[in-house]
Amino acid sequence: MRHHTRSIILPVHNAEPWLDECLRSVLQQDFEGTMELSVFNDASKDKSGAIIEKWRVKLEDSGVHVIIGGHDSLSPRGVGYSKNQAVAQSSGSYLCFLDSDDVMMPQRVRLQHQAAVQHPSSIVGCRVRRDPPNSTERYTRWINQLTPEQLLTQVFTANGPTVIMPTWFCSRAWFSHVGPFDEGGQGVPEDLLFFYEHLRKGGGVVRVDQSLLLYRYHPRAATHSVLETTIWTHRVRFLEEQALPRWAAFTIWNAGKQGRRLYRSLTAASQRKVVAFCDVDENKIRKGFYCHEDSQERPKPRIPILHFRAARPPFVICVKLDLTGGAFEDNLRSLHLQEGQDFLHFS
Repeated sequence: MRHHTRSIILPVHNAEPWLDECLRSVLQQDFEGTMELSVFNDASKDKSGAIIEKWRVKLEDSGVHVIIGGHDSLSPRGVGYSKNQAVAQSSGSYLCFLDSDDVMMPQRVRLQHQAAVQHPSSIVGCRVRRDPPNSTERYTRWINQLTPEQLLTQVFTANGPTVIMPTWFCSRAWFSHVGPFDEGGQGVPEDLLFFYEHLRKGGGVVRVDQSLLLYRYHPRAATHSVLETTIWTHRVRFLEEQALPRWAAFTIWNAGKQGRRLYRSLTAASQRKVVAFCDVDENKIRKGFYCHEDSQERPKPRIPILHFRAARPPFVICVKLDLTGGAFEDNLRSLHLQEGQDFLHFS
């Protein structure tokens, strides 16, 4: 066991179009300590295996130890399984996660390692550059511009982990304390579930504020196999477990579809804490209340709908940021509330 090694964890499944560039970026790291690359080939049917073998020689010649595992059964076992296998066969005291379709900047391991040493129970992420540049513009801006506080307050949003999985870097000891990844396979948001478990255990979230990864967007990415309803269910459960117990009562900001959907998804106990919906839409406010038709309670609950200025914090905000041309953010700022304490984003 070479404890002072940094292990790059690379799950691979049919990554032929991107693998050369990905592995070249491992070779180009400017980190001066020892590194190893732990690859797990999850039943690739393309030339991924041959590309890995070709790079193994180049990497080992330059002092990077390469461990290759995998299987060639008919179907892949999934990203969670592959990452767990790649971690298990590696030996470094720090883990640097990498996706086979992404490219690391030369200083990635060095800078994230420095941060991880300072923050032993944190997941360390970084800023990213998206490829193609105009894909998922709002999401990329969100990833790169969250403040250090928001890395912990915005964990309930639909965007997922506040530092994205392909940028994760952490100590092996902390990973073992939190993990492993869920191995349910396709359709399981294994990174989100790990992130939630990490937060439950009191883990921190840190971002190196340099762009250290080229983060590719393409139709074959595993992310696309996870259903929105699956993620929604996990998010509501996490909100109820981690945030709502702190509040005796709260207001849902958005009397429209998303706000009502959140209300209906809550347990009966959480629903009883909802004192109002609030909105800016005069029509909704004029209606005066939302009646929960599916409720078993008699009479059926009628939740007031107020103008946001008449509503009382704390708020769970179900408004998609950036889509109101800044008007929503201006309204929120005008109330002088503190994120995390007086409001949370669930959009």
